[in-house]
Parts: sequence; C-alpha cells; structure tokens
Amino acid sequence: MNKTELTRTVKEMIAAPSCCQELKAAGQNYLNALGTDAEKAAAAALLQEIREDVCTLDQTIPFFESELGAQIFGAERAEAMAAHAREIKEQGAKWCDCPACAAGVKILENASALV
Repeated sequence: MNKTELTRTVKEMIAAPSCCQELKAAGQNYLNALGTDAEKAAAAALLQEIREDVCTLDQTIPFFESELGAQIFGAERAEAMAAHAREIKEQGAKWCDCPACAAGVKILENASALV
C-alpha cells in the first residue's frame, strides 16, 4: 500500500460512524500534518491511538453482550452485533470488522507507509 492509498484509508476510517472521537482526532491530525515537520509525530500518535481503539473480537463480543453495550446500541442491536462477531470469529477472523476497525487494521498492517 502506498502513501496515497494509506491516506485514503485514514479518511475512510475517520468518516466511519463507528470511529470514536479520539481516533477521529488522531486521524485528522495526521491528515493535517501531511507534508509538514509534524507528520512523523502525528503518524506515531495515530498508530498509538489505533492500537488503543481497534478491537479484537475477544474484546468486542463481551462488550456487545454487556449491559453497557445494550444501553448504547439497544438490546436487540447489541445481540445482533455480538452474534455477527461470534460468527466471523468462528470463520477465523481476529479483529472487529466494523468500518473503523477494519480501516485501522489495514493502517497498522501498512504502518511503514505512513511516513
């Protein structure tokens, strides 16, 4: 993946409804820093935030099954999301496949192209 593709992936990640505010901010900060002396530090901060926010299925499933997950998404939606996560885990997936996490994983896998 080249830098242009990676930049596009950062934009996709921060546009995802499932992207948390901290990750959106780190992604936008990176985009704002492109081509400046601050780019390397912004890339490092983005990668750190991705590592903190992108969820494995082992983290995702208990969250969707929790009371907090039901409060945030509604009981029916949370259970459907947990069922989906269990299904893709059974198929061998490791990571949450929501748009934000999927893009974050792609960025991590291609981190060397950030700077």
